[in-house]
Amino acid sequence: MTDESEGLKLALHTPAQGDLPQPPPLRTLAQTAIFLDFDGTLVDIAARPDAVEVAHTLPALIERLDAVLGGRVALVSGRALAALDGMLGPLDVAMAGSHGGEFRPAAGDEVHPLADPLPEGIAGPLARFARDNGDLIVERKPFSMAVHYRGHAGMREPLLAMARDLAEDHGAGVKDGKMVVEVVMPGSDKGSAVAKFMEMPLFAGATPYFVGDDVTDEDAFRAVERFGGGGILVGAMRRTAARWRLDDVRAVHAWLSDALELAPPGKTDDEMAGGSGEPTG
Repeated sequence: MTDESEGLKLALHTPAQGDLPQPPPLRTLAQTAIFLDFDGTLVDIAARPDAVEVAHTLPALIERLDAVLGGRVALVSGRALAALDGMLGPLDVAMAGSHGGEFRPAAGDEVHPLADPLPEGIAGPLARFARDNGDLIVERKPFSMAVHYRGHAGMREPLLAMARDLAEDHGAGVKDGKMVVEVVMPGSDKGSAVAKFMEMPLFAGATPYFVGDDVTDEDAFRAVERFGGGGILVGAMRRTAARWRLDDVRAVHAWLSDALELAPPGKTDDEMAGGSGEPTG
């Protein structure tokens, strides 16, 4: 997620006509890494966090892409890892959950916390606010708490004001996403998770690309830029640090699937000769 204080610092890649180009076809060549957001990127956003529909083909698509890229695919989501595991099943790829607060280098590995637990001094008041103002949906995570106000648009400003006050009192941060306000502990951001992955031997030296839809993904867009890659925004055009844009979740699935069509059967990208690792047309 992107801290509000970073909002005015985003690098713009918007051309004169006010839109970004579509990403070129992803060639599964040597040393490419793909980082994927979940909600709004791999699945459509639903009215409730527990109501999303996961395409039955999605887990296999992710695992096949991971195999072709030599293990350099990772999910980086605001969801807790337990929630991702519950929706995707035993997916054998690297993951970071809770906006990077939970870091799991590979399936079955120990989860490494990158943030301090959320204190009750934040969780309690936020939960009471949600209960007293229309029973807003509360999503408690190990290192953050999100309050969803979908269907209660008028609650955004008072919720945001309270979140800011709580965050200031406890040295936390505030994330302002799509119909959700979240208070997060330091260390819970997707850019830090991407950087942590890029320090691993498997990812080191790769050209990384991050696919995400929300302002919560801007930290990651900037992080992949620092490693020579770029961000891919999903959904309507807005102010962003991404370089390319895809229209929707269906377009993301198609872009990833096309990469598999381009890969020689039975080969990983490390076994293929030549190539820079960048998407090329």
